[in-house]
Amino acid sequence: MCLVAVGDLLPNLAAVQVERVEANGNLLRITARTRDDTPAACPGCGQASDWVHSRYVRHVADEAVGGRSVVVDLSVRRLYCENSACEKTTFVEQVAGLTRRYQRRTPALQKVVDAVAVALAGSAGARLLGVLHHVLSWASVLNCLMRITAPARSAPRVLGIDEFALRKGHRYATTLIDAETGERVEVLPDRKTQTVIAWLKAHPGIEVVCRDGAGGFAQATTDADPTIVQVYDRWHLWHGLAEAVLKEVGAHSACWAKAGPPLREGTRAQTTRERWQQVHQLLDAGVGLLECSRRLDLSLNTVKRYARRSEPEHMVRAPQYRPTLVDPYRDHLRRRRSEDPAVPVTHLLREIKELGYTGSANLLVRYITQGRVEADHAALSPRRVARLLLTDPAHLREDKLLLRDQLTGACSEMTALAASVRDFATLLTPDEANAVALTGWIAQVRAADLPFMHSYATGLERDRAAVDAALTLPWHNGRTEGVNNKIKLIKRQTYGRAGHPLLRQRILLS
Repeated sequence: MCLVAVGDLLPNLAAVQVERVEANGNLLRITARTRDDTPAACPGCGQASDWVHSRYVRHVADEAVGGRSVVVDLSVRRLYCENSACEKTTFVEQVAGLTRRYQRRTPALQKVVDAVAVALAGSAGARLLGVLHHVLSWASVLNCLMRITAPARSAPRVLGIDEFALRKGHRYATTLIDAETGERVEVLPDRKTQTVIAWLKAHPGIEVVCRDGAGGFAQATTDADPTIVQVYDRWHLWHGLAEAVLKEVGAHSACWAKAGPPLREGTRAQTTRERWQQVHQLLDAGVGLLECSRRLDLSLNTVKRYARRSEPEHMVRAPQYRPTLVDPYRDHLRRRRSEDPAVPVTHLLREIKELGYTGSANLLVRYITQGRVEADHAALSPRRVARLLLTDPAHLREDKLLLRDQLTGACSEMTALAASVRDFATLLTPDEANAVALTGWIAQVRAADLPFMHSYATGLERDRAAVDAALTLPWHNGRTEGVNNKIKLIKRQTYGRAGHPLLRQRILLS
């Protein structure tokens, strides 16, 4: 049997004399004292001294051992400083790895407390430390967190900037990171232009700024240093395109929905056509958009939407049906009704019940009456059609590709829309020739009857320099978006009550 000394189990006690170890319930108490023959350095001047003034006992908490909290009762010396020029008359010796000035925790335990404070903070951190056999209040955990020195980072060459909501729709803060490494650089208390300008001027050396389409950040960067290259984030370019595509798809529902369930010719469709006639009659008579909205008692945006469409059919939306229990048996019903158009519904109900149908007869009758069985494809929403257009064809199954081709061939506008999406997707791979190709793409979009895509192209031209940089340079704002996503978790851990100093500390240290 090999006996192991306490100093071997707890290396931080190797420099002191252990006198007694007592285990009492959930507490392990270690009594120790510093050695008398070891000089100690004065913290003021650094000169070593062994001139003892007195001794006193410090109670230092250490990491738990065997499920027990550990307290070290350490007798330490107070020494005289032998340097007459030093401002300190006496000082207390410190044991490396065991004590620090004004601390009642060992460096090892303090490291654990700091890690828990950064990860959880507040009450959650205090609860976890209780499981680790160290009792600490939530306020003490926050104090430990705020005492940690945030890493000092110089201004990066490529800066990523984005905002995040402190209270959505009311208050926002700004995240600044190194777009090359992903390191957090700073968290500004708001998103005001002047705040960003002040920070950029105080940190020269930034060459590139990656941002989204926020005009405030663009103006702040230009005002702070016009030589900084601004890069529009490519994800936001694609997201903006997706929103425009969804609106265009919805506007051409009457075209691509013909192969699906029949359009509803009800009161809503009739009202839509009547309003289109009223708006265009007033416009043909020379009445302005604002006056049209007043005369028809419609909002200005509604009048603009009707004015954009050249035909009233483009305003009619495709029917949107929710998934039903009949959907899995649609192919069986369609085959049976094509073989025998006069087959009774009761026979169809019995057949699909044998296949596992659990719905009612009324649901089946309504499904057939709506024309959803004879349609070439199941009912589609504009969002699903837009998703088919925006998905890489290499990631679609063969049946989805056939459906996509059927939908895009419904009208010339849908064909032009699909071609525009396909061509723009190739521009998202950075290349020097993309700036010229973008000019051709914008001209191609403007040549088609796609008003929502026209608006998107206008937005690109308004911020053309940053868009060209996004399509030709390798930088992007993806890491900033990732940091913002993690900030949401940090905010929710504190129930959204953390102030800017605490939130900034956790963001920079996490």
